[in-house]
Amino acid sequence: MAKGFKVKIEGFIIHLQRATARRQQVDHLLKELPVKASVVDAVDGQAMSDEEIAGHYVKELHRPAYPFALRKSEVACFLSHRKVWRMIVERGLDAGLIIEDDVALDVALFGRCFEMAKAACKGAAYVQFRISPVRGDVREVARERDVTLVAPEVSQLGTVAQLVTREAAEQLLALTERFDRPVDTFLQMRWVTDIAPYCVVPSGISDQSGEIGGSTISASGKARRGLGEHLMREWRRFSYRRRVREYSRGWSLPELEVE
Repeated sequence: MAKGFKVKIEGFIIHLQRATARRQQVDHLLKELPVKASVVDAVDGQAMSDEEIAGHYVKELHRPAYPFALRKSEVACFLSHRKVWRMIVERGLDAGLIIEDDVALDVALFGRCFEMAKAACKGAAYVQFRISPVRGDVREVARERDVTLVAPEVSQLGTVAQLVTREAAEQLLALTERFDRPVDTFLQMRWVTDIAPYCVVPSGISDQSGEIGGSTISASGKARRGLGEHLMREWRRFSYRRRVREYSRGWSLPELEVE
């Protein structure tokens, strides 16, 4: 993005209304984000019927096949992100800064990270701000002192914070009327989306879920599994991730010129 080029960006904080312990953190984020922001009511998986779930979720839609059935909370999370993508498009924004409600900001650092992320706002672009380190091989795209924009060889999991251009939102909406895996896992499939998320490191964000009631997705309840079932799940996860790496290496991210 050339210096002086103005873009229309708004922030969207995804918040589940019944997660009242998180409301104070939401208020902090509204004050601290570097752009005008609003709260978006998250889709509540507990309120969805089986018929509603079936209207969106279908098994084995893409390759490699996702090896696990989705929980209602994972379907709802995907629909919450689709809701924001649609808002980005309908408001005619150049990009939207999407934040989940369980993060805290290092305001000064995040401000610099946000400026770096804006440099990638060209075409159908998606930039992640991660809590955990970027895994695997990466290509450095741009650097400003200690903040770096990188292109991972394998797109990273997680949707706690990201900058999404309108073109990317349009593309993702068109591809996800129905889906077969969690939203972050879908976003790994650059061979389907034609989008490979960049990452900004460090991110300037940290996880606050432990202090405000835990995850609203994983906390929805997990049945106790025997050792055999646990090992089988781990093997399926390992095999799936290996296939994702293979597919990812067959799709090259275009070079991005950053001014």
